Amino acid sequence: MSSVPIQYSSDQAEAFDRVTQMLRGAGIDLDDSLLMPPRDGKSQVMALLGKAGSGKTLLLSELTKALQASGVEVVSGEYESRKMRDKRSLAVLAPTNKAAFVLRMRGVPATTIHRILYTPMYDPEYEKIAEWLAGHDDKPDIEGLTEEALTRAYDFYQLHKSIPGALAAAGLRGSDFITGWKRREHPLDIGFVDEASMLDDRQFEDLKEIFPTLLLFGDPAQLAPVNQAGGMVFDKLADVQKMTLSRVHRQDADNPILDLAHALADPSLDFHTFENMIQEAARKDDRVVWGQRVEVDLMARSPVLVWRNATRIRLINAFRSVYGAPETELLEGEPLVCDGIELPIKHRKKRIDLEARGLIKGAQVVYLGPGRKPGFSRLHVIGAEDPQVSAASIVKIEKPDEEEPFIPFAARMGATFLHGAAVTIHKAQGSQWDTVQVFAPDLYAAAQMGRSEAGQPLWKRLAYVAITRAQERLIWVVRNRLSKPADGLRIDDLRASTPAPFSLEAETQD
Repeated sequence: MSSVPIQYSSDQAEAFDRVTQMLRGAGIDLDDSLLMPPRDGKSQVMALLGKAGSGKTLLLSELTKALQASGVEVVSGEYESRKMRDKRSLAVLAPTNKAAFVLRMRGVPATTIHRILYTPMYDPEYEKIAEWLAGHDDKPDIEGLTEEALTRAYDFYQLHKSIPGALAAAGLRGSDFITGWKRREHPLDIGFVDEASMLDDRQFEDLKEIFPTLLLFGDPAQLAPVNQAGGMVFDKLADVQKMTLSRVHRQDADNPILDLAHALADPSLDFHTFENMIQEAARKDDRVVWGQRVEVDLMARSPVLVWRNATRIRLINAFRSVYGAPETELLEGEPLVCDGIELPIKHRKKRIDLEARGLIKGAQVVYLGPGRKPGFSRLHVIGAEDPQVSAASIVKIEKPDEEEPFIPFAARMGATFLHGAAVTIHKAQGSQWDTVQVFAPDLYAAAQMGRSEAGQPLWKRLAYVAITRAQERLIWVVRNRLSKPADGLRIDDLRASTPAPFSLEAETQD
């Protein structure tokens, strides 16, 4: 059965042609599927920009397919064969686990920037299995692994193309075959970076060191990183290095969520008129909901998006209260957000271990229960390639009107977490959920303050980012109320989604 050919809009076709020309300069001819040596010392950076629905992800996907068809090897960040070093390579990157996960769900083999900056070191015996799975060697004979276990690994890899996942399917834990992580020593060829509006200057410089050919995909209407003084890395590029998609792709033309997001570009639109548009959309389409309360059952997997930190803390405590969570401990299934890694410099390897496994700042996590050692937690990292880890944890539960957070339990050092039932719109960038709840009173407060960012009213930029986090349904919550939970918190769905847990207890123990 032949696939339906892609029909590009005029600006998409022009962007594809310009990227093709850039890749030709890197020694890759997509028109004739020819690979040639790259031009030594010549680096290239381009940015493909556009608002939600303009077709950036479609182009990223089609360019990735075209490069693979030309013989370029995709680097996943989880395992690289030494036999690939003389081949042309591509890495599709995102700043967060969730952003990479969204791309993988759309068939794009994406990974996080951290997984490219740091590469795993494999036990030599199990590296033989990885070489076999990747198609570079014959099936190995490994002591202690049965033929049935190897078959399970092979079958898993055919579906998911994950070396750690395949080895886990064979009954191995991460600590059995990954001996550590190290900073990348060898540069790669081509990097595609999604959600480039989230990059800061340091990440951008790191990426340019690794990739002589770098293509950024970004939305200039997003919020800039907090430490970037209102600017984005692609703002500094010359005009000739930037391409802008101005049209909404026809497949997204009937999406009421995108219609609302694009309406925010009207300079005459005020907050009350915009809310009237939301009410009208909700009457016509069930993908938009005018919500009279926060739906608490959604908060464990899809946090409420807010602007003010005080609102976030208040909603988190209301969430814990309706589920009867005790102050002295966490309930299984409570959502957390990684707030960073607190380890001294001498424990740099442990930091790399944690970050490479997905525990990067901003990562969404579900608490699965205490670990086997005091101060450790079992965690499911949403969107990570190997989601289940056990790590030394410091969990902070912030309280309304109190300066110091309450800490139900803590290790002396390790990964730090805040509660994740509600998050700020800034932290939500790069993530998407099927259903998103936006706390409208916060955006009204921003509108009342009259603040601006990059020449736009702040409430409009906040609303744009919050609305475009929704893939299927938007709930615009207009009242400060919480519903009652229909059921208790659950983790059985997370356990069923992973063949075997990957433990970091050995690697992160003091």
